[in-house]
Amino acid sequence: MKKFDLNERLIDFAVQIINISDSIKNSKAGNHLCGQIIRSGSSPALNYSEAQSAESKNDFIHKMSIVLKELRETLACLKIISKAKLYVNDQMELMEVINENNQLVSIFVKSIETSKKNKL
Repeated sequence: MKKFDLNERLIDFAVQIINISDSIKNSKAGNHLCGQIIRSGSSPALNYSEAQSAESKNDFIHKMSIVLKELRETLACLKIISKAKLYVNDQMELMEVINENNQLVSIFVKSIETSKKNKL
């Protein structure tokens, strides 16, 4: 995989989130956050694919903004899971996913900024 193949990176990220969800503590909080992280963590890959078929520049920017929103939501959720010690496996695995999430947020922030500049 090329480092900048965003579609594949987002699919891999969704798979990592699904794998993490299998190791979240079975409790009220764990179950709630597990469902939330699966929704928000798989959404960026799906919405990015949709952005590739955008009908206009505004539509593209809007769909990319949804990807960014979902990535930020996932990041907050991962941090809560980490701080609440709800992840039962090696914390380094969780930190690697948080790092990837941060990188993806940065990529989409820059991409949206560039798209808005090019729209003018």
